[in-house]
Amino acid sequence: MSQPLISILIPFKNTEAFISECVTSIISQTYSNWEAIFVNDHSDDASYTIVEKFSENDDRIQLHNNKHEGIISALQTAFSNSKGTYITRMDSDDIMTKNRLEVMLNSLLKHGKHHLAVGQVKYFRTDGISNGYARYERWLNELTEKGNNYSEIYKECVIPSPCWMLHRYDFVECEGFESNRYPEDYDLTFRFYRAKYKCIPCDKVLLHWRDYSTRTSRTHEHYAANYFLDIKLHYFLELDYKPERPLVVWGAGKKGKTIAKLLIENDILFYWICNNKKKIGKEIYGQELLKYKHIEQLNLPQSIITVANEDAQKDIKQYYKTLKMQSMTDYFFFC
Repeated sequence: MSQPLISILIPFKNTEAFISECVTSIISQTYSNWEAIFVNDHSDDASYTIVEKFSENDDRIQLHNNKHEGIISALQTAFSNSKGTYITRMDSDDIMTKNRLEVMLNSLLKHGKHHLAVGQVKYFRTDGISNGYARYERWLNELTEKGNNYSEIYKECVIPSPCWMLHRYDFVECEGFESNRYPEDYDLTFRFYRAKYKCIPCDKVLLHWRDYSTRTSRTHEHYAANYFLDIKLHYFLELDYKPERPLVVWGAGKKGKTIAKLLIENDILFYWICNNKKKIGKEIYGQELLKYKHIEQLNLPQSIITVANEDAQKDIKQYYKTLKMQSMTDYFFFC
């Protein structure tokens, strides 16, 4: 039986300090039938030259220049030059574990189309990762271990952008990177969710995810909080919102205000609740803030929860439980 070809899409820009480790980790894979498609997004360092030298010694490595600018355009260029039966992505500053491609492919061969292979991740940084990244890693891996990544999709991106794989047919069907909506990894995650591709549980770390101060996700405006909220609300209104049910926004902090403002701009009626005594009864954007128990007066409401405090979130979950309401049907955590 022939081994299917895996296409690895790798945009890069100014990662000369890390890209050799990335390429080496791909060359060292236990699974060998792959093509690595590197797309240079207008680098002005030695990144291109480094990849070029690798490509001269390994014909599985392709090197292209991005005609336009930005990660999405580079990913589109990479995919247009790919031929693999299976598609995956890699970032040029990260490192694959040696068995990543093998583990993911075997999972997909076992489960078939309409499935998404995901893997656990391990953050690393020369001076140590922050508590925030450590919590995100733990949260993401707990979801991945059970394969219930979508259960908290409105909180944060639940599929690590450099650690997924799926059949080419499924990638095309969900329109892959055809959208120009940023953050592109979060948008793609919602496309997987919309297509109902099942996440295959994985208990193995398959990616070492590098963090550093100048990483694109830390510095580019496309990864700012407002972009994430725009995507969350866009897909919520498309996929989970039921217009016939009352809509509630819980929380009047920065994120709550942003969501409220977006709903007002879209002419969507909602009730705004909180449990902050100083804010109850006040008006923001012409909308009165109500006590959180006002929800009990509504008929089958849906709630967007923007409260970030983890202890408060536990209390809110318990409250909805007493009301016999279900997560991802009746209430949705947006942070």
